[in-house]
Amino acid sequence: MSRLTSSPPPRHSFHIITISSITFKMRIEQFCQVACRVTLDAESARSFKEKIDDQYRVNMILDNLPVAVLSQSQFYEHGFQVGFKGREDEYFINNHLSFKVKYHEDPVTDSARIVGFEVIPISINHKYENWDGNNTQLTTCNSKTQNNAAQERISAGEEIVFTYDVSFESSQIKWASRWDTYLLMNDNQIHWFSIINSLIIVLFLSGMVAMIMMRTLYKDIASYNQLDTQDEAFEETGWKLVHGDVFRPPSNYSLLCVYAGTGIQVLGMTLATMIFALLGFLSPANRGGLMTAMVLLWVFTGLFAGYSSARLYKMFKGTQWKRVTLRTAFTFPAILFTIFFVLNALIWCEKSSGAVPFGTMFTLMFLWFGISVPLVFIGSYLGFRKPAIEDPIKTNKIPRQIPLRAWYTKPIFCILIGGILPFGAVFIELFFMLTSIWLNQFYYMFGFLFIVFVILIITCAEITIVLCYFQLCSEDYNWWWRSYLTAGSSALYLFLYSGFYFFTKLEITKLVSGILYFGYMLIGSYTFFVLTGSTGFYGCLWFVRKIYSSVKID
Repeated sequence: MSRLTSSPPPRHSFHIITISSITFKMRIEQFCQVACRVTLDAESARSFKEKIDDQYRVNMILDNLPVAVLSQSQFYEHGFQVGFKGREDEYFINNHLSFKVKYHEDPVTDSARIVGFEVIPISINHKYENWDGNNTQLTTCNSKTQNNAAQERISAGEEIVFTYDVSFESSQIKWASRWDTYLLMNDNQIHWFSIINSLIIVLFLSGMVAMIMMRTLYKDIASYNQLDTQDEAFEETGWKLVHGDVFRPPSNYSLLCVYAGTGIQVLGMTLATMIFALLGFLSPANRGGLMTAMVLLWVFTGLFAGYSSARLYKMFKGTQWKRVTLRTAFTFPAILFTIFFVLNALIWCEKSSGAVPFGTMFTLMFLWFGISVPLVFIGSYLGFRKPAIEDPIKTNKIPRQIPLRAWYTKPIFCILIGGILPFGAVFIELFFMLTSIWLNQFYYMFGFLFIVFVILIITCAEITIVLCYFQLCSEDYNWWWRSYLTAGSSALYLFLYSGFYFFTKLEITKLVSGILYFGYMLIGSYTFFVLTGSTGFYGCLWFVRKIYSSVKID
């Protein structure tokens, strides 16, 4: 015997898992079983109509498998709609559920395991002569009248009878592979198109970097190293001309160290999460497992955040390492926690059961203060004890004046241009991720996602290196913050795309729901900014140290 856990139409924005009154007996089919009978009052009728307008869906779970509706494209969709809207503003409720349970039979033991759970929702205006509880004989429940029965309208004072059918179907799908059908995406060719599109971008940038490193720089370094007289040295132009200022610490370099270290933490968390998912440790059967893994990995990668920020801070010859460590431990998570707390407060105000309870909030605070912060301090202590990274070229005491630049070399223009290609490498996969989050689709394509993630990291580093080289050639040595913002600006395009997706794909009309959407997308975009910005910065740091350590400076 199997019992369903279901998520009935919620009162507000989220749902809670409860035990359903529907009972299945393994391989025993049932036809038109009465679940319950209710009479709608004015408030209940209005609530159902609002949920239909907002496209609410009912979710049920059987043996840890979510119920799914087989769409016209032969792919599964999460749950089923509460009802639908007809002509002349009439609303109808899906009060009859036709379940199909797929099972795989063991030929040796004759036992069976559930490998599929589908449903077809129908609206039927049930009729009966005498009410006898669950044993009531409904005149609208037979093969002839069920398909031609009138639909159940939603209105105050209307009596609604909820019923269900259960059928069982033998399947060749084994229990270990039962999630494969759920996790099929709409079209794998589109994912491969995304990969090819991203690879073209990477190859283009790689070609430019190779041209710079192997042709331009090789010739420049060879010619500069052949200079024998001081008169010839005065004729230097291009990137070597700013060698005395290129390693000058930027303004507010402590904040740069904080964000660079935080980016390493986010990078480590993301990479470890994807590797665990690829290895099969994050099963979709474990609801919430992915988010739990991300939080725990972020906490434990605080060690790398403290270490990298301290190493960079010491390279700038900073002395207040404890202050930088505190900012590393609190800046990024404090901003995220503040946004999350405000969004959760809105859910509380809506009296939704989907609000994060106080116990969970306390657990997150404990993980932050009890584990992440100490690990950041340990990493910072270890990093600051290391010898400082020496600059390959000494910095002049007096800063060099930066010449006037053309409009296309201005920082704002270059920063905005630099973020287009990293975003272009991921936007197709981003569409599927947004669809899985907001439009009841399954997403578990971690193989594709990992490839796109690697391409994103390479693209961020390469586009920053290319633009940094052009900047240095124009005798502008303020590359530190600019390299971070060049790759990080892709987060701006991500947030703008989320707004485009909101107005073109979603039909959210309530203010609170809209605030929740943009609030969570703001969290995602901010995290994306820290990740891509740090990747571009460290790639550019390697490049600048590499080229200036290869020339002879008189």
